[in-house]
Amino acid sequence: MKTYIEAPKAKKKKKELEIHGDTRVDNYYWLNERENQDVIAYLNSENNYTKEVLKHTETFQKNLFEEMKSRIKEDDTSVPYKLNGYWYITKFEKGKDYPIYVRKKETLQAEEELLFDCNEMAKPHSYFKLGGIAISPDNTLAAFSTDVVSRRQYSIQIKDLRTGEILKDKINNTTGSITWANDNETLFFTKKNDVTLRSYKIFKHKLGKDVNEIQEVYHEIDDTFNTFIYKSKSKKYLVISSSSTLSTEYRILNADNPDGEFRLFQERQRDLEYSIAHYNGCFYIISNAHKATNFKLSKAPESATSIENWEDVIPHRKEVLLEDIEIFKDYLVVNERENGLNKLRILAWNGEEDYYLPFNSETYTSYIGNNPDFNSHILRYGFNSLTTPSSIIDYNLKTKESEVKKEQEVLGGKFKKENYTSERIWATARDGVKVPISLVYKKGIALDGTNPLLQYAYGSYGSTIDPSFSTIRLSLLDRGFIYAIAHIRGGEYLGRDWYENGKLFFKKNTFHDFIDCSKFLIEQKYTSKQHLYAYGGSAGGLLMGAVINLNPELYRGILAAVPFVDVVTTMLDDSIPLTTGEYDEWGNPNDMEYYNYMKSYSPYDNVEKKNYPNMLVTTGLHDSQVQYWEPAKWVAKLRELKTDTNTLLLHTDMDSGHGGASGRFESLKEIALEYAFLLDLEGIYV
Repeated sequence: MKTYIEAPKAKKKKKELEIHGDTRVDNYYWLNERENQDVIAYLNSENNYTKEVLKHTETFQKNLFEEMKSRIKEDDTSVPYKLNGYWYITKFEKGKDYPIYVRKKETLQAEEELLFDCNEMAKPHSYFKLGGIAISPDNTLAAFSTDVVSRRQYSIQIKDLRTGEILKDKINNTTGSITWANDNETLFFTKKNDVTLRSYKIFKHKLGKDVNEIQEVYHEIDDTFNTFIYKSKSKKYLVISSSSTLSTEYRILNADNPDGEFRLFQERQRDLEYSIAHYNGCFYIISNAHKATNFKLSKAPESATSIENWEDVIPHRKEVLLEDIEIFKDYLVVNERENGLNKLRILAWNGEEDYYLPFNSETYTSYIGNNPDFNSHILRYGFNSLTTPSSIIDYNLKTKESEVKKEQEVLGGKFKKENYTSERIWATARDGVKVPISLVYKKGIALDGTNPLLQYAYGSYGSTIDPSFSTIRLSLLDRGFIYAIAHIRGGEYLGRDWYENGKLFFKKNTFHDFIDCSKFLIEQKYTSKQHLYAYGGSAGGLLMGAVINLNPELYRGILAAVPFVDVVTTMLDDSIPLTTGEYDEWGNPNDMEYYNYMKSYSPYDNVEKKNYPNMLVTTGLHDSQVQYWEPAKWVAKLRELKTDTNTLLLHTDMDSGHGGASGRFESLKEIALEYAFLLDLEGIYV
């Protein structure tokens, strides 16, 4: 990979940041001025540089894009689901980027009724996202939300499904989620703080009233908490949730009485996390109460919901993480995780049945699908693996018969699942802990250390990256790449303790696990330093930054997408979206002990004069989760200090945010750019 033009150099403007008697100098702090034309000019110069450096791959990028697109069924249709007398279907049409939402009354043979054509709605905008759709209980109105900037600030409107008319009601700056009361005229929704984007207030709006007269229902005053509202599956209760990283609290109100007062379910307590579901006069509660680290299931009567009334249904188990439940009239379905693997457990309410659905693999993902019908005997769930395309399966809880409603089609005529192999291996971290790695590669390749390998991980917030199928990834696998997911601490793959041991003062375990997995993959000859690549996004981008500060020599190339790399400065600025709610994840640097620990690993603060791998860093100008200036500053500082001649590229999407481009195929262009960067380093152009 050769550079033909001089790399951009950001201006240095010294800014001293002082706290706890410690002064940090940030020469690129000024890049946070989004409206400053010098900032825009710098980002554009970086984009032009990236384009020039990768110019020789442009045809290859187009070919990769077309190849990835060709595997996707363009005229695709979702598996219909039934709700309140209507079948709901999402469609994609050939050549179109956005979904079309339709419904049919009572039977699938009924005439199709158009709800929303997002292709038409997106035409005036460079970015478009339809957020939530909420159908009124009488099926006549659809409340919907849209984001046309990519900052996850949605506007709510209402469509009359009898006439097709969009009502004049329009409410801005919401989370996009909408909940109807049972009266068909009262809407509940969540507003965001204009500056921090924290979801902090619940409002209600009655149809026909001026939207300027919306009524505040609840204000979450603790700035470490977010709030939202939904309706129980039983349709009996409106539920307000307030949640932080380590604590939750609920309020409930009969959905027939939207003007009533919400009642506290169980007041918040530090380190008490719980969630609730309503069924047959009781609430079922998943919680970590009474030191249930991996969570347990309890129940309480509607009339007495506080913690002293919680009675165990499924007690806490040290080796099993209880992740979720789905309630039906006659059955309870429990989503569990043991030794990293998903399990779906079926229990009959009458106590006569208790069993697990059988899955025979160590590199699969299963999940409870969309099951809105409380009275159904059909459990809809999803299944896929690293080598098996996604399937949507209906399982009859009474007859125990399964029906595959849809298996993802991989077009192009070249894919055969038997041509690929997957496995789970265990690396030993430096403290003796065994860390699982899920791998997939083309069958028959020699494991002799010469294979290019892309190692991916996230490792924060207890978010588990399950091994799942990707048609896009085939473009790497078919060119000889091995793909590895390192299930490092900071996620919840091996239970709640796995998360607890990768956060706050244990955060460095996350980075060490990733590095030790890399060393193990090299030792076992899956790859070598000359062919090992790493990829992470958002908090996984923080991981990339930390890893290359610690062991840059292990990696040939790095992909860092929307990376959270300026940890200390961001966590000290409570005006930035998400900051205050993150203290329980990273720590609060206003506390000197946390400040010193964060500063010791913050990627931006630890850039040094040394060699770094080849790098492609991506971001979005309107990103609400990780502000664009973090990666921009990081790249500027790396350019200033790095001592190698390796490639360093920054690509900023000037139209989008954290999730990237909005069209289903536009995002493939970004992936084609990333893949071309990797494959170019391997000298692969076909």
